[in-house]
Parts: sequence; structure tokens; C-alpha cells
Amino acid sequence: MNENDIILSVLARHGNDGTRLMQILRETQEALGWLAPHTLTTIAAGIGWSRAEVEGTASFYSFFHIEPRGRYRVLWSDNITDRMLGNQDLMLQMCQALWLEPGRVSEDGLVSVDTTSCTGLCDQGPAVLVNYRAIPRMTAEGVEQMVDLICTGTPLSDWPAEWFNVVSQVRRKDRLLDHGLVPGQALLAAIERGPEAMIAELKTSGLRGRGGAGFPAGQKWEACRNSPGADRIVICNADEGEPGTFKDRILLTDHPDQVFEGMTIAAWSIKASRGYVYLRGEYRYMLETLQAVLDRRRAAGLLGRNILGQPGFDFDIEIHHGAGAYVCGERSALVESLEGKPGRPRLRTWSLSVKGFLGLPTDVNNVETLANACLVAVHGGAWYAGVGTAKSSGTKLLSVSGDCARPGVYEYPYGVTVAQVLADCGATNTYAVQVSGASGITLTTEEFGRRISFEDVPSGGAFMVFDRRRDMLEMARHFSHFFAHESCGFCTPCRVGTAVNARLMDKLAAGHGSVYDINELFKMHRLMQGTSHCGLGSTATNAIHDTLTKFYPAYQRRMKSLDFEPAFDLDSALSQARQMTGRDDSGAHLSNSEST
Repeated sequence: MNENDIILSVLARHGNDGTRLMQILRETQEALGWLAPHTLTTIAAGIGWSRAEVEGTASFYSFFHIEPRGRYRVLWSDNITDRMLGNQDLMLQMCQALWLEPGRVSEDGLVSVDTTSCTGLCDQGPAVLVNYRAIPRMTAEGVEQMVDLICTGTPLSDWPAEWFNVVSQVRRKDRLLDHGLVPGQALLAAIERGPEAMIAELKTSGLRGRGGAGFPAGQKWEACRNSPGADRIVICNADEGEPGTFKDRILLTDHPDQVFEGMTIAAWSIKASRGYVYLRGEYRYMLETLQAVLDRRRAAGLLGRNILGQPGFDFDIEIHHGAGAYVCGERSALVESLEGKPGRPRLRTWSLSVKGFLGLPTDVNNVETLANACLVAVHGGAWYAGVGTAKSSGTKLLSVSGDCARPGVYEYPYGVTVAQVLADCGATNTYAVQVSGASGITLTTEEFGRRISFEDVPSGGAFMVFDRRRDMLEMARHFSHFFAHESCGFCTPCRVGTAVNARLMDKLAAGHGSVYDINELFKMHRLMQGTSHCGLGSTATNAIHDTLTKFYPAYQRRMKSLDFEPAFDLDSALSQARQMTGRDDSGAHLSNSEST
């Protein structure tokens, strides 16, 4: 089959539907290696879009290539925890063995080596993606073998199978991970309750969004159900791109039935006929397994027409695959991406509950939120609210990584202390904890008595541990580069501000900074929190701000000593920041990963 026939077959498989452009581009690239100009032209003609629109989408996402990238595309996960495990030395070893500069393609077009943002494998790094297939736990010996396999042109299907083994590493289970439900049990319970009663139980439960923002799930479902229109959409946000977060990975691999059942319960409750799972690009290796689970559920009458014998209860689920854009964790950006467009957050003219995917009322929930809905359906809202705190009912999954003996996923009732998590994961000599990822808050040893909850320390799931060997300025500098790379460029405060922050942090890390640069970082914090279009920009300075205020000596010892500079008044700068932003030291913030 020639290239044109391959493209046409992909288009035919997707019905020449422009809203499926992301899937068309992914499947075409997997078949052809990259998206050449004539490929984009053919796709544009096939879906009836302009060439500029198609190329705009293809060029927006990190995992789409409009230039050749090599038959073997090796991407090293570059989260801060991967760096702590030695990923930079391993990548250098690979590049030297291949006689290749990072970010370049070999002259023969065989291989390219580069970095990518967090791959969701922080508990088993250093991790690498080869042609977007995940390989955890890389070692120096593994690099030598991989280089040999690449140089001999060995297909990935013939690489050692054990390399691709991603383990779950669940360290502590509670109500959610030890649910004991069988497929169909929660859905049948929801049907017996009825749609309105199911929403009422959800509101009684106090279940709040588990992606970070914490919006009450019952209110969201109710708003979507009450919106005008004959059809509604349910979307599962499985784009957990927050650095250090991998708890949704566990639910999708170990409990996919529960996630899909939660979506189906939502559909029953709000009268939706279509559901979509937006799966992050780094989780490409899950796709076929998840499709098989959906097929099994259709065969069992748990998806499709007249589900469980209920006339008119028609609902099915499709999996749409992302392509490496952190901003798509923001729910309106996710919907834009689902429609085949660049994943830029929408203007807040309409709630998605009123006008979401293709203008239809749309409910967007996080993976963990939907899985919890099954517990509410079976046991009721009062039972669910029986654990946790007054404002944070139920349990929370924490993705624990970094300097600890037992990284992995831990489930706790809300209200657990940071100190308890550190003791359970085998962390010693801990210096700091970064909760909720790059957009979260940095806690010092004096704060380890604080509790994981919406009213104290909110968390989308990440829990990164740093012992006293670590440099907190380097952590914040790494996050500044992450945000500069992931900014969608829509608004000036974020587009320019993230780049300025990264340059200032580089200057300080190199020992060339001054008090002026510290003041500029505080100014950027105030500016970006107050004027950025979405949560990415408004949280991009959190780690810088927290490390400046809590670990200032890490900055001070790097600064150039200039006798004529005035002494820096940290207390005055903090007071000014609070006045400008209204933000106190509690660390409350809006997570990018779920306004859902």
C-alpha cells in the first residue's frame, strides 16, 4: 500500500470527520513516521478543512512531527524526579554511543534522541518513550542494549518484552482501590436509584473533582442535566500531565471497568448518549487494552443500545488520544483538542455544562472522580461522606515519588498528614515536599503536620519528596522551564512571563543574578496570577514563589555580591505580593489538571 492509500484508509476509517483530526494525525504518523507537507494537504482535503487549520493542529502538539524525526524516536522523560535518578547521564551515554547531539536526527535518518515532559512513570524512572511506547527503569546496561538494537534496525516488536513492563506499585489501598465491585454492579445500582436520585446521592456524598480544582461533582452533573438540548456529552479527563502525577495510570490499568462504569452512570444521570476518554499521549501503550475492555463491556450489554435492558438508554464510549500538550488538562482546552483543534483554553463565555463539545452540554470529570461515582452509586452518599474531613469527603490517591524507599500510589482518607505519608513511603532526612506537582505548593519540614485536604493542602495527586541533598532552586528552575515549554501562547502574561521566569532562574542558577532579578521574579508572580487566561499561567510561578519565601538561602548564595545594591527585604516583598494577589501562605491554588 503506497503512502496516499494509507492516508485515505485512515481517513475512511474515521469517516473523514474533522473532529477526529487528532486520531487521524496519530494513526497516519504511526504508519508513515512523520507528517510530510503532502500528507497534511491530503488530510485537509479529506476532512474539508483548510491546510492551515490542519497544520495548525499538527504543529501545536509535541508528539506530532511535521519534520522527519528518525525511524526510532527516543524521548527521555525529563521530570525532576527522573533527573534525580540520573536520566541526564543516561541520555548523554546514549547520544555519545550514537554519535548524536540531543534534539538532532542522525544523518541516515535512523534515530533521534530528545527529552519530553513527565511521562507518568515517576515511580519507576528513569523512563523513556521509544516511538511513544513506554520503557521504565532505564539503566546504563539497558542503554547499551538499546543502542545495539537501534543500530541493527531491530523492530520494537522484537525488543525484550520485559522492558515494556509498567508495574502498578500500589502501596496502600482504601475504599477506592479495594472496592470489590464487579462490572455492572454500580451501574445497576444507579439505574435502580433513578437519574435524579443518583445526582442527589452524589451531592450528599460531597464528592469533589479529584484533578485538583475540587468542584462538587453533583453540582456539575445537575447543571449539565438541566441545560437545554436533546443530547449531552460525558468526557473523562485522562490527560494527567501534571509532573509527578501517575495515580490515574493505576486506575486505567487496574480498574478500567470502574472508570468506564462511572462514565456510564454519569450518562444515565444527565441523559447523555456519547462519551469520550481523552487519554494522554504518554499512555499510548494502554490504548489497545482499554479498547478491549470497551468491547467486552459492549458484549455484556453495559454499553451500546438499551443498556441493561433500559429502553432508550443508549450510550457508548470512544477513546481519543492526546499528543503531548500539558495545557489540555484544562477542561476547555481538552474540549478544543477533542474537536481536532489546537488545545488552547476557551474564553469563559459559556460554561461547558451549557456549551461544550460541539456546542452541546458537556460534563468533564477526572478519572478518579468518575471511579468514585461508582462507590456512591452502590453505597450511597452518606456512606461515602463517612470518611474524610468536613470539606473533603472520601479518600485521595497520592502519587508518591522522589527521595523515598517505596514510591508508588497510596490511598488515604482525606485529612492524612504529610508526615504520615512520608513515614509510610520510607522517606528519611526529608527537606521539602512538592504537593500537586509543578503548579502546586512546596512544603518545608515545619509544615509536615499539615493535612491533605481541600481546606488545608489541596492536591491533584502528586507528592514529590526531596531530601537534604537537593537544591530547591534547581527544582524551581526545572519547573520554570517546564511551564515555558508548555505554555500554549494564547495570552501574553503566560507566553512572555514563563519565558522571562526561565531566563531569570537560569541567570540565578549560574551565579550571575542579583537582588534586581529576585524582585523581577516577585513582580512576574503578581502579574501572572492576576492576568493569565487559565490555570497554567496563574500557577506557573508557584514553585518559584514558594522556594523564594521558604528556601531563600538557596537563592542568596548564588547571587552576585554588589556593594551598591540595597539589602533585599523579603518580608516587604511578601507583604506586597499578598496585597497584589490576595494570596496568603496557605498555598491554595487552582490546578491546571482539572478545572473538572
